[in-house]
Amino acid sequence: MSSASLTDWPYPRWIAHRGAGLLAPENTLAAFRLGAQHGYRMFECDAKLSADEVVFLLHDDRLDRTSSGTGVAGDVLWLDLSLLDAGAWHSPAYAGESLCTLEALAHFCIANQYALNIEIKPTPGLEHRTGVCVATLVEKLWQGQALQPLLTSFKQDALQGAQEAAPALRRGLLLSDWKDDSLTVAQRLSCVALVCNHTLWDASRVQAAKALGLTTLSYTVNDPHIAEHLQALGTDGIITDRVDLFSPESPWLA
Repeated sequence: MSSASLTDWPYPRWIAHRGAGLLAPENTLAAFRLGAQHGYRMFECDAKLSADEVVFLLHDDRLDRTSSGTGVAGDVLWLDLSLLDAGAWHSPAYAGESLCTLEALAHFCIANQYALNIEIKPTPGLEHRTGVCVATLVEKLWQGQALQPLLTSFKQDALQGAQEAAPALRRGLLLSDWKDDSLTVAQRLSCVALVCNHTLWDASRVQAAKALGLTTLSYTVNDPHIAEHLQALGTDGIITDRVDLFSPESPWLA
């Protein structure tokens, strides 16, 4: 298994969730720009496939919540997805904002030397294929770049596909529940990070993860007291919506 100590972990400790959390329409370029304006240098996004296998950003399986479209996003061609409004649902100021391709976000991040955590968020049934496509595209878009994205997923098949397609890329296992085999799965998939719901971490689990060389990250932390608790436990980083509350310039957050 690959080892990931903070000495070779190239990412900031704080990561802006879906660009700017709740302050702008999630997973749009507007959100990433706003997160950057708040000083953040790393962003989390959700990537899935259109019907014609264009990798684009969307959290949900369906289009309904965060766009003017309806139905399963993975069933729609990118040409049609590109015409949807992905901003009006959030607020009038963002009406007309488009869905974002991973390629467009890559250009933004590379130009500004921002780091990226790409959560592979497959349409059900396309876990392995989505992992392959996302990793293949990331390897192409970031070719020659020193700061490569971190690929994460709740879906083991997606991480397996990413591992097969681009084994050199860093991977992290996302957990919403802690299971007896969680650390074993992370090892099997050669992950360098364990990204947990913040409520899952306790001292023994942090110690066990670190003993295996895993970097310990938490989502989605919007409360200062919770952040302080995670810091006291010795975890390594936090994903947050509250880019307006947490400053990435403070000592622990640097």
